[in-house]
Amino acid sequence: MAKGTLLAAADSSAATVKVWDPVVRLFHWTIVTGVVLNLWVFEHGKYAHRVAGYVVVAALAIRLVWGIVGTRHARFSDFFPTPRRVVAHVEALWRGEDARQLGHSALGALMMLTLMAILAGLGLTGWMMGLDAFWGVQWVEDLHGILANAIMVLAILHIVAAVVESVRHRENLPWAMVTGRKRALGARDADIAD
Repeated sequence: MAKGTLLAAADSSAATVKVWDPVVRLFHWTIVTGVVLNLWVFEHGKYAHRVAGYVVVAALAIRLVWGIVGTRHARFSDFFPTPRRVVAHVEALWRGEDARQLGHSALGALMMLTLMAILAGLGLTGWMMGLDAFWGVQWVEDLHGILANAIMVLAILHIVAAVVESVRHRENLPWAMVTGRKRALGARDADIAD
């Protein structure tokens, strides 16, 4: 087989690559479902709100463990948004030169970790409100409400960013979170650099 034919065959077989494993995708869609359900169930009963909250916290706990022992792009070490990575990403965006990446971009990673921290805070304050020691304590209820509003604002920002980046990089990022597959890196793309 000629070298050019072999390269063409390799390119066509590598048109997409597996990036998001089932644990990452299940976590993502569990959180989406939990946030949407909590908007609805909050008005329809505390028990359903509590159950949805516990499911989200359980998913978060699994994802935190998976961030240490999981597949390459699931591991925090693969995408942790160091100040250097964030500054480099912002500068590349400003110049219009940010490269498409297989895993999380620095700003995407920052958003994801922020959302995870807020979810943990929601779980903690929700649990605290059920304890005798914090029953009716206003600051706990206020903080829970602030975090719930923050998650909604950041979720909307996350959706907008996913749509914008999908258009910019000509890749359907929400669909990649369904299938787990993304277009293989090309010459103009880059993986996360230190």
